[in-house]
Amino acid sequence: MPLRRAGRVLFEGFSMTRLKNVSALFLGLGLAAGLAACAPAGTTSSDGEGGVECNVGISMPTRSLERWINDGEGLKEKLEARDCTVDLQYADDKTDQQISQIQNQVAGGAQILVVAAIDGETLGPVLEDAKEQGRTIIAYDRLINGTEAVDYYATFDNYLVGQLQGQFIEEQLGLADGEGPYNLEPFAGSPDDNNAAFFFGGAWDVLQPYVESGQLVVPSGKAPATSEDWASIGILGWGSADAQAEMDNRLQSFYTGGEKVDVVLSPNDSLALGIEASLEAAGYQPGTDWPLITGQDGDVANIKAMLGDRQSMTVWKDTRELGAQVDTMISQIVAGEEVGVNDTETYDNEVKVVPTYILEPQVVTKDQVEPVLVESGFVDASDVGL
Repeated sequence: MPLRRAGRVLFEGFSMTRLKNVSALFLGLGLAAGLAACAPAGTTSSDGEGGVECNVGISMPTRSLERWINDGEGLKEKLEARDCTVDLQYADDKTDQQISQIQNQVAGGAQILVVAAIDGETLGPVLEDAKEQGRTIIAYDRLINGTEAVDYYATFDNYLVGQLQGQFIEEQLGLADGEGPYNLEPFAGSPDDNNAAFFFGGAWDVLQPYVESGQLVVPSGKAPATSEDWASIGILGWGSADAQAEMDNRLQSFYTGGEKVDVVLSPNDSLALGIEASLEAAGYQPGTDWPLITGQDGDVANIKAMLGDRQSMTVWKDTRELGAQVDTMISQIVAGEEVGVNDTETYDNEVKVVPTYILEPQVVTKDQVEPVLVESGFVDASDVGL
């Protein structure tokens, strides 16, 4: 099924121009809070008066990725500091478990649900049941598709995440200046994650012209013909071990004659870890023949990898900002106020355009670890060996 955004099919014949314009717009505006639009608070009474109890159910997909632990615990801490009741659950990447946990949160009195979906296509019925009982639903980082029940969405510009990865590769390899050919191995994220399509689409819009020109060569043949075909190279569940196994297979099948991988498009840090482990096992060495590798999230293990010259960059999404924005949205809902958003046109979940607050990611490289990640308090210097 084609991914839709603002009523337009995306990743079908490269219909991405509008997304590029959206990304450029947010870069230019700097996401100024004063420009934020407003949407009616989803749980106010029908006459618009009053708010709701601050009783919040947070549903996170898994504890297996560092970022979701940080997201869940960080938001819980903010809410509890305001004397909210909070039920934080992790679903172990099992959709049935997430559905059951949401049902239990509603039964337990949660008035506001914050949901980072495992599978953005399957939560419609349980959220519609919650909506019928007067709950307000915020989709967290991942859009939930196919339902009217989603009131708000808070996320980073995920197409821009991919663009930043693609542009980093373009700049580092000198592709715009005609350099090449280079051997590229592209990876994509979990096919059940709505964001994975945006990550890959943003990167592939930058890189595919160089594949077509021959400046980037994909020896494995795993180069999707269009952005819509991204799931054909997706790693289900974002597993590091699965990414390692896939990279092992590519190296053993397509790099047996002395060829070397020059660059790997990895959409996030967990896949990058597996890819890096595979390369190390195959004898690649930092400083000699180690390829350029992208990532996303700024996980501690990957920050260490960057400092050790095993990963070239990560696209950092400061999830503390995302948590703070969701905390603000919840406080507005509780007070019966209009909820601040800065996008009411872009995120079409196939049933409605969901009012959204978009935050901006940024590239971090080895030289920026200390001034950006450490000095901002995102990580402790001692945790990454500084």
